[in-house]
Amino acid sequence: MRHASPSSNFPIVCVGGSAGGLDAYIRLLRNLPDDLGAAIVIVNHVRTLATRLHEVLPSRTNMPVELITDRLLIQPNRVFIIPEQRDLHVLNGQFHLMPISKPRGWSDVITVFLRSITQQWEGQLIAIIVSGYDGDGADALCGIREVGGITVAQRLDTATQPDMPKSAIASGCVDFVLAPEEIARLIADVVQSDDLSSRSMLDAGVRCDHLRQVLHQPH
Repeated sequence: MRHASPSSNFPIVCVGGSAGGLDAYIRLLRNLPDDLGAAIVIVNHVRTLATRLHEVLPSRTNMPVELITDRLLIQPNRVFIIPEQRDLHVLNGQFHLMPISKPRGWSDVITVFLRSITQQWEGQLIAIIVSGYDGDGADALCGIREVGGITVAQRLDTATQPDMPKSAIASGCVDFVLAPEEIARLIADVVQSDDLSSRSMLDAGVRCDHLRQVLHQPH
């Protein structure tokens, strides 16, 4: 069940990645309009290293880029960056930071965040998995689709490290497999559409045919 908040009626776009993710983040942000109307949340899978994304990415977009702090208000037309060693949740239109639930091994910070927004965010959801090791995020993609969200994986031949998008595709719950520039155009089309609740663009036959081609292409 999704719990509405008066300030949670605009879209959230979650971009999850790790190794090689910086290239995807830059290519994505360069091609997004500054007045998109959605909050962009970059959930980097790297567990221990201090992030510098909030220092690097402002030169790639005119949207404000912020490192998330506890109880930070979620706003559209901004880029938010998860800090290291924290799980990220949302509640009442704010970000909430918690101690990381998997302090050892591969973290699941993307999965944790995606599950939180499926329960706590009323607006349109778009989940994007880009370059990275392991399969963080894949387990939450079916839940995103169940609440009417859209799921996207980076095209494998454009990813520096294809493990993460490959795991996302293998979940069977990815709507589109695209290069970062194409993902940006898709986001803009969906967010700025007059009918955000419509899934007519996601024709099942076209989607399955496209995924079948991707899974069988040489890598």
